[in-house]
Amino acid sequence: MSVDIDWDLPDPYVLEIRVRAEDTDRLGHANNVVYVRWLEEVSWAHIESLGMTWALHEETGKAMAITRTEIDYLAPANAGDQLLLGTWLTGFDGRFRSSRQFQLVRPADGRTLVRAVSTHACVDMRSQRPARAPEAFARILAGASVPGGRPALD
Repeated sequence: MSVDIDWDLPDPYVLEIRVRAEDTDRLGHANNVVYVRWLEEVSWAHIESLGMTWALHEETGKAMAITRTEIDYLAPANAGDQLLLGTWLTGFDGRFRSSRQFQLVRPADGRTLVRAVSTHACVDMRSQRPARAPEAFARILAGASVPGGRPALD
């Protein structure tokens, strides 16, 4: 049986996930490293769907690098679980920093398993130093940002 999802914010970009046996650890639930991988997968899929493709990153020589990730593990995911991982861009300062929010839900019972927030800084891909976001990034990030997100701690 499936229940309605109570998303934290409207209209998430959603990635469907099936927890594989190899995703689990000695405790029998999804390992914390796997959750981080899922966050990265949905982040890339989301920005690429908005037009912020790898080709654009290469063309501009810039990328948004993760500077902080906060994860609240609320309940375990187990092998065989079907999950939905929603994400939203929740902020962009207009030049350098952006933020993103995540919610991992098990539709079978409607339970939120994880909530997370990440912050990102624009960097020059060659030097790895902070750099102003290119206009194309700024347009995409500002246009897709959803108000009301949970800010990450600095």
